[in-house]
Amino acid sequence: MSATAADPATVVVIPVRMRATRLPGKPLADIHGTPMVLHVWRRAVAAGVGPVYVASGDAEILEVVERAGGRTVPTDPDLPSGTDRVRAAVAALDPQRRIRRVVNLQGDLPTIDPAAVARVLEPLALPGTDMATLVAPTHDPFEREDPHVVKAVVAFDPARPGFGRALYFTRAPAPWGEGPVWHHIGIYAFTRDALERFAALPPSPLERRERLEQLRALEHGLTIGVATVDSVPFGVDTPEDLRRARELLEGEPRP
Repeated sequence: MSATAADPATVVVIPVRMRATRLPGKPLADIHGTPMVLHVWRRAVAAGVGPVYVASGDAEILEVVERAGGRTVPTDPDLPSGTDRVRAAVAALDPQRRIRRVVNLQGDLPTIDPAAVARVLEPLALPGTDMATLVAPTHDPFEREDPHVVKAVVAFDPARPGFGRALYFTRAPAPWGEGPVWHHIGIYAFTRDALERFAALPPSPLERRERLEQLRALEHGLTIGVATVDSVPFGVDTPEDLRRARELLEGEPRP
């Protein structure tokens, strides 16, 4: 089935919580009259890959999404990570295990292109792929050195342009030498089995050192497929980021 065709065996889950450290209440931050979580949710719905759910332990978030016509899943507010929240949501939604593919979409990407939500599922069609994610090329020397920009080291498949396998993720400038570095975009697709295995694993040494959750998967032998996109969606972590998101979305049709 095409990744752009709605599929009942595929779901998108947006895990969100109010207790963001640098921007408390971030999911409900106003962007031109619409809470940020609704910008993300509507773009995920526009991707047309399957049902979209917002998973949260905060009643005020669930109420906002439900009033807008969205689907929600209440989760334990004490779950430690977004991935744990996604796993819990899928377990609650589908004890019969009809769901086979899950997209974990961060709720702080209000400029995400719906096509990117569809694109992240494509590597899962390749044999032996447990998880998938996205990268975009950058030649920007500042981004190359910036530890806040996560870089993916990817073995690209010459037989499948635009697709490859992740070898490593790092905050350091890598790989060395001429050519772009690959700016990692924090959206993931999982097979159902891989999601459950990943969420059950303990944090790994490299994950702790680099502060990158996806290294847990690589250290435990999960295969992460990679697809390229042309640009990186703007993520919101701070009040300054929120101001920038409002500028970027200025003039767009109101959702």
